[in-house]
Amino acid sequence: MRKLSLYLIFFIIPVIGYQQSDTSKGYQYRLGLKTHVSARDMKKQYILEQRIENIAENNEDEDIDYTTLFDQLSFYYEHPINLNKKNIKYDLKQLHLLNEFQIIAIIEHIKRHGKLLTIYELQTIKEITPTDIRKIIPFVEVSEEIDATHLSLSEMLSLGKNDLFLRYSRVLNNVEGQQELSDSNWLNSPNSKQVGSPDNLYLRYRFKYQNHLSIGFTAEKDAGESFLPNKRADQLFNQPTTAGFDFYSAHFYLRDVGKIKGLALGDYHIQLGQGLTFWSGLAMGKTSNPMAIKRNPMGIRPYASLDENLFMRGAAVALNFKKIHFLAFGSKKAIDANITEDTLSSDGDLIVSSLQASGLHTTVGELNDKDALEENIGGAEVSFHNDFLTVGAISAVTYYRGEINRNLSMYNQFQFNSNMNWVNGLHYSFIKRNVNLFGEVSRSISGGNAQLHGLLASLHPNLAVSLLYRKYDENYHSVYANAIAESSFPINEEGLLAGLQFKLNNHWEISTYFDQFKFPWMRYQVDKPNSFGMDGFLQLVYHPNKKLDIYGRIRHRERPFNSALTFDRDIPNVSIADQWNYRLNFNVLITESIRLRSRIEYMTYFRDGADKEDGLLLAQDVIYKPKESKLSFTARFALFDTDSYNSRIYSYENDVLYYFRIPAYYFQGARSYLTLRYQFKKGIDFWLRYGNWFYTNRTTIGSGYNEINDFSKSDIRAQLRFQF
Repeated sequence: MRKLSLYLIFFIIPVIGYQQSDTSKGYQYRLGLKTHVSARDMKKQYILEQRIENIAENNEDEDIDYTTLFDQLSFYYEHPINLNKKNIKYDLKQLHLLNEFQIIAIIEHIKRHGKLLTIYELQTIKEITPTDIRKIIPFVEVSEEIDATHLSLSEMLSLGKNDLFLRYSRVLNNVEGQQELSDSNWLNSPNSKQVGSPDNLYLRYRFKYQNHLSIGFTAEKDAGESFLPNKRADQLFNQPTTAGFDFYSAHFYLRDVGKIKGLALGDYHIQLGQGLTFWSGLAMGKTSNPMAIKRNPMGIRPYASLDENLFMRGAAVALNFKKIHFLAFGSKKAIDANITEDTLSSDGDLIVSSLQASGLHTTVGELNDKDALEENIGGAEVSFHNDFLTVGAISAVTYYRGEINRNLSMYNQFQFNSNMNWVNGLHYSFIKRNVNLFGEVSRSISGGNAQLHGLLASLHPNLAVSLLYRKYDENYHSVYANAIAESSFPINEEGLLAGLQFKLNNHWEISTYFDQFKFPWMRYQVDKPNSFGMDGFLQLVYHPNKKLDIYGRIRHRERPFNSALTFDRDIPNVSIADQWNYRLNFNVLITESIRLRSRIEYMTYFRDGADKEDGLLLAQDVIYKPKESKLSFTARFALFDTDSYNSRIYSYENDVLYYFRIPAYYFQGARSYLTLRYQFKKGIDFWLRYGNWFYTNRTTIGSGYNEINDFSKSDIRAQLRFQF
């Protein structure tokens, strides 16, 4: 309690100091439209990180790559959307900062009154608040329309910009997988030792001309993977190790040139409909914005992330014929899979027990899984678009050159267990005044059906509601599906989600949603069909001006799990795992150069047959970016105390550019990191980051070949960027 009291004093002082020093005058100043370039850069960083954090904190996955999302927002910051340009709806949707009705309101205002003369004219649109303007200001502009789509490919190549990234990182501690083993011990336990060094290497090159042309190349070596062949491993296991980077990716992408809406060669993503039939890459789930339940499909997108399995490799094209759009894609690549002991079927095809998604190839066993299965995908979409209606039909076939033979049990007997899948879907979106109806229905070759239907309604400029109904059969299969669901995939689930967003005035905002769902069939650790759960969320935001943001939130989740208590004859007893999260967060701009971000988060977790668990996180961030200095930094110090992994708390961390982490804080200890950025000159930037985990109740960290025999874990990361 003494530590908490001291922390609260430190937590509140910046806010008090800010309130005493704030001398804001005039509406324009409060909007924050006139800011110094460096302050604008800080605002960009803050908005991007806040947006990514809002998504990440609900995914509860510390390894998701948000590169594509960051690329989108960063592009629009460097190339603001000209609101006077035609067809701005698509671009504004990609910001994820305005809802459907606010975007329509801007478009209708321009139709009625002509081109905007100044950005301040947005104040006259009743659906747009000063807070909304502050959010989009870094990404929009008002100017005379300039349409560059008539440029030739050679002209784009001469006018584009180059980005080159070089990154090095490693854990400074010795891990079990790096310990020396005798030949006999390594042969007896082949997966106990890593074949490569603990260094992580990353190379990325990107050439871009606005959003019309992108050419890129990415290469990566994870920690523990070999960069130089491991001759000892080659001899012992007759297993060739990697020479060079472990993963390579490249793409050529063209957009909005003539009738070509999108063209991709190499690696790319496909995002269609509401994600129920086919959607690769990142998608929005349940977030703090209940109006963001509708997917904004981007069709074809270039791939520049580091997921080594869930992307397309081949070619894709999207064509515009007035109101008719056509998209076709094909992909062929090798993916990771667990090979069974009996590796060949009667017809000679490979037999695998499961697909792998980690992308790690650090041990002999993981190398055996690398690129073990050939995946072939072909698909197409035909859609109709006008001002108020979008309808489309999707068909996709996936074929594996091998046989997937999972170890089936009661809970997973309906999961995909074949070498071929064919899925067909229909999606729609209808907008009439202040109401938007949307949805998608889909059916896989297994006979499983899936459907999703949603409603967005603006009842008042300050009040909006959302509804989403979903029903996914237990035998519905689509490997590349990413629709809104409580589970990781849209399968074996039925639910109703209701949300509300209410702006009390220009300074106060309430967001809430309630999601009731059930699982018709059994699930992992749920040995009972028709189990129920719920997810409730409430957030209150206070933003008086551009310098201060405060929000508090409560989230309550109930999910079914097998209880530690059993009935007679050891019949499982399915009960509810009850979880409450409470968060208070402050963002304070102390000066044009210093921003403080403070967080207190508390959670409780309880299951029948087990003790109640608690978790507490206290985090203080300092973001420093002076006006004229070439040096800036971000730092964090956090204290955490949780009873176990069950009471873990996720928190987004600032890192070097294009590196994203949302780690789970659990057990007892302290977390600290410092990220420095130095700009040598225009076009050359250097980042250096040091991070440390310090535990007070642990003598080992991690497990398996990543185990560290210490109570502390440290890591470093260095990155160099060239722009030319």
